[in-house]
Amino acid sequence: MPLLIVALGIASLLVLIMYFRINAFIALICVALGIGVAIGMQVMEVVTTIEKGIGDTLGSLALILGFGAMLGSLVAESGAVQSITDKLIAVFGVRRVQWAMVLTGFIVGLPLFYTVAFLMVIPIIFAVAASTRLPLLYVGVPMIASLSVTHGFLPPHPAPAAIVEFYGADIHLTLLYGLILAIPAVVLAGPLFASTLKNIDAAPPKGLYKLDVAEDQPRPAFWVAVLTALIPVLLMALAAVAKMLLPHEGELFLAFQFLGHPMVALLLALLVAVYTLGVRMGRTVRQVMESMTESVGAIAMIMLIIAGGGALKQVLVDSGTSDYIVGLMKGTAVPPLVMAWSIAAALRIALGSATVAALTAAGIVAPMVATTGVNAELLVLATGAGSLTCSQVNDTGFWLFKEYFNLSIGQTLRSWTLMETIVSLVGLAGCLVLDIFI
Repeated sequence: MPLLIVALGIASLLVLIMYFRINAFIALICVALGIGVAIGMQVMEVVTTIEKGIGDTLGSLALILGFGAMLGSLVAESGAVQSITDKLIAVFGVRRVQWAMVLTGFIVGLPLFYTVAFLMVIPIIFAVAASTRLPLLYVGVPMIASLSVTHGFLPPHPAPAAIVEFYGADIHLTLLYGLILAIPAVVLAGPLFASTLKNIDAAPPKGLYKLDVAEDQPRPAFWVAVLTALIPVLLMALAAVAKMLLPHEGELFLAFQFLGHPMVALLLALLVAVYTLGVRMGRTVRQVMESMTESVGAIAMIMLIIAGGGALKQVLVDSGTSDYIVGLMKGTAVPPLVMAWSIAAALRIALGSATVAALTAAGIVAPMVATTGVNAELLVLATGAGSLTCSQVNDTGFWLFKEYFNLSIGQTLRSWTLMETIVSLVGLAGCLVLDIFI
């Protein structure tokens, strides 16, 4: 019964948005209320759960989204994006620009949380598409596929790293096997799949990105542009390395963790960018601040829609839907790798959050490590792969992709959802193949 209610709720959401043209944020909140009440939650409990979902989502993302949009506007309007883009195109050429995007996605995605990395690369995607006159999804999907793979397969990202602990796996072997699986997953879900999306007409949302830098306007040098844009990446990478190498009680460790926190790293990058990409390029502080204000205004509705997705996810979690799915899956007799993938996939489809799906599935599957003798590292990767499958309207990542690429729900299902599912299926297939030889 809970699964039927969730399915009807998601179908209602699609009808509200696609047929009645209801604003996505309003539709998400209405459906979250309806699902919560229909499943049997007390009405005030549903309201509290929705508030918690919105608070938890925006509490961690509001500053990151805001600072990311401000930094993105400076990178775009200063000419820094053009400097980076010109160099990428000069090195790789227009014909191989997708592979440049794949490589950039891996470099940026390894040390960063998915949402932060997404916001960091969006200005580059917009600029490369504009400069090469290639379709936006053709350019962007390869990079987003790279980010997705690093998020789902590779420690030290939160979900893979936590699952490593759950299963008692070796983190270095997990990283090695994950990199092996990442190559075919990114190739298939990135450049090859993106080639089928050329006919989707996508453009950056109005007000979010402007490529109107005058030819005679001074541009920052390539390395100034790159280093300024990558300050958050570098700081967070240092924090990740410090977490592995330094004692966790020391002052130096705490300093690295503070500087590497996404909010702090983005704020520091923003302050540096005000000078290197603003004042140093001949703009006044007032002009720079006005540009930042416009960029934040452009993402206001995006933030609300993402918060609505968080509210729906929280209702599904607090209503006990995950426990119901767990009970169904425990009664089946399938190989451990397939079981781990299936449980994570079912939770992902029902709950939306890849991290919640992965960690919940790991708690269920963990006893299999001792009782079946399955390879723990491959079990980590199978669980991570399952948590990526079939992202749809109850996933905040779905709305992030939809709004920034300015797509309809149908176009997002055809591009984002299929891309995530390809990554997931290739990950499972790779685990099964590696299991034969390891």
